[in-house]
Amino acid sequence: MTINDITVVGAGVMGRGIAYVSSLGGFRVTLVDVSTAQLSAACDHIERLTEQAVDRGKLTEASAANLLDRLNTSTDLQSAVAETDCVIEAVPEKHDLKQDVLETAGRYAPSKAIFASNTSTISPTELASYTGRPAQFAVMHFFNPVHKMRLVEIVKGLETAEDTVQLIKQAAEKMGKETVEVNEFPGFVTSRISALVGNEAFHMLQEGVASAEDIDKAIKLGLNYPMGPLELGDLVGLDTRLNNLRYLHKTLGDKFRPAPLLEAYVKAGRLGRKSGRGVYDYTDQGRGWRT
Repeated sequence: MTINDITVVGAGVMGRGIAYVSSLGGFRVTLVDVSTAQLSAACDHIERLTEQAVDRGKLTEASAANLLDRLNTSTDLQSAVAETDCVIEAVPEKHDLKQDVLETAGRYAPSKAIFASNTSTISPTELASYTGRPAQFAVMHFFNPVHKMRLVEIVKGLETAEDTVQLIKQAAEKMGKETVEVNEFPGFVTSRISALVGNEAFHMLQEGVASAEDIDKAIKLGLNYPMGPLELGDLVGLDTRLNNLRYLHKTLGDKFRPAPLLEAYVKAGRLGRKSGRGVYDYTDQGRGWRT
């Protein structure tokens, strides 16, 4: 089997990034979301990324036009998966939502289709069961921003077939990514480390160890991280970070208990860049600084 057509479900930050690199890799892509406004915003974002690539000399005008021609959108999941080779689920990290998407995709996608989820924490064996074809499922964990981050974690479930792993690996490589293969365990490799570092940064902020700016600066300059843990939390979404920590706390124990300050920020609607304010303020009056 060869993957030519990819259906990406979820047009949020991760989904639109996956759709972009998939089309960039030469795949025909259908981006699916229940919200037409979300799909419109995703298309605008992909067009901006394409224009920037042309301006930097990474793409020719012709290649950019072909990239956009390969991309379609839909609000109808059933019809979008009817002739696809691969479904990549990239909806928010909510168990019931992922289950609904994967059950629908498993019911209506062709028998040859393979399935992947961009989850950062949820069990691939459990997610695979919702498709009804567990041998054809694996986690395909991308990183934000998708067009810049080079890694894809491929996480196998209990019944994932080796052919499925190889097809997903080949697809990721066509998207310009490097891959690692991970056996199933809560948090995989990267999410466990990132959650610990980000949560500890919130504990330090809560305790007054240093300002948010200086915590991030120390981690970037002292440990050579490309982005500070508090900046990264704002980029990913503090609600997403909190959901991940809650799951890891439940499955791996007390060292992953969410910091109370993180809980408070999410309750206050301070979710990061997507809400305009998180650890830092992203409004025009205070862009990038904590208030």
